Amino acid sequence: MTRLLEALRAAWDAIRAHLLRAALTVLGMVIGVAAVIVVVAVLQGFAHTITAQFKSLGSNGLIIVPYETQRAALAGRQARLTPDDLIAIRQQVRGIQDVVPVLSMALFSGEVRYGNRSTASSITATTPAFARGGMQYPVQGRFIVPGDDTSRRPVAVIGAAVIKNLGLPAHPEGHYIQMFGGWFKVVGVLNKLGTLLGVFNQDNQIYIPFNTGVSLSGRNTPPDISIRLQLAQAQDLDQVEAQIKRVLRRQHHLQPAQEDDFKIQSSGQLIKALTKVFDIITLVVAGIVGIALLVGGVGIMNVLLVSVTERTREIGIQKSLGATRGDILLQFILEALLLSVLGALIGLLLGWSLAMLVAHLVPALSGAVVPGWVVVLALGFTATVGLVFGIAPAAKAAALDPIDALRYE
Repeated sequence: MTRLLEALRAAWDAIRAHLLRAALTVLGMVIGVAAVIVVVAVLQGFAHTITAQFKSLGSNGLIIVPYETQRAALAGRQARLTPDDLIAIRQQVRGIQDVVPVLSMALFSGEVRYGNRSTASSITATTPAFARGGMQYPVQGRFIVPGDDTSRRPVAVIGAAVIKNLGLPAHPEGHYIQMFGGWFKVVGVLNKLGTLLGVFNQDNQIYIPFNTGVSLSGRNTPPDISIRLQLAQAQDLDQVEAQIKRVLRRQHHLQPAQEDDFKIQSSGQLIKALTKVFDIITLVVAGIVGIALLVGGVGIMNVLLVSVTERTREIGIQKSLGATRGDILLQFILEALLLSVLGALIGLLLGWSLAMLVAHLVPALSGAVVPGWVVVLALGFTATVGLVFGIAPAAKAAALDPIDALRYE
């Protein structure tokens, strides 16, 4: 223990004697660790933000979407869900509280006008139940009501971005906007959600009654929809899924050997899938950024090799006073470890600060998340890099002959 403490003191004194060089040496470690922390924290922050939105559907939420396998697509089959499927589910499946159709009229491409201004928005046709248990609801005015849907009224509930883009007043209820060649009365304003992944503005949304959307589609064939359900009891999830599967297979006239042309997903399944994707992306990107840590390790090795040359006489004096080869080896390895760990600690602090700054500047992020595993991994990896790249200089210093070292000029 005494030898270890003495070697640690000698290593610390050597670092303090050349602070500027030590700072430049650990710069690669600082940048590498900070980059890893920022990348992981921001990606995990996005993952938490998105999964939180899916959690708002609740543990008793289900989403049904058309789904076609590659084999079926090559065979010319086209997966579709129609209002007839919705009616069949509503009539034949027990244990469902709400069945909500979602008809996408335009995905951030629908032209909307007000006065002499226009914008492109996402326009969706749905029913009053959409606002129950979902992540979007009116904060001003009202949402779609049953009378709007049954009478096919041209009314709209809009997001905050639509108000801004069209120059509408702060309380636009009662004003008319133009879509699909007709006029729609604004009856409500949605809550703010911000941007998703810094790209998709979730407040650039407009909702109209489902039957109004169907009448506007102007097609002879029923429109393609997705279906959102709320179960009466969350524990009935598996039973309800099985019922829905039987009903839809019967509706679509699927033979026993044919695969489903739809996909039923719960909010929990969506969250697991998204979490897995983000975890993989995080590991890949962190691994790429982590290459900077190896560059920092090479820098530590080069500086310590130069340091061995500079301190040749010092090493000779230490050996002549009784220092063993193991003492010299331990001192230089500890010096490499100290440099790498100091760089990691500074990088952690810098990375955390930058991640918090990014979270503050990007509205889509509810916050940057720094998982404990990435802190342990960063410290462990940098310590390993310091140890590995410190062995060569330490071995060179320990192998010096004391007499030759004392003669070194």
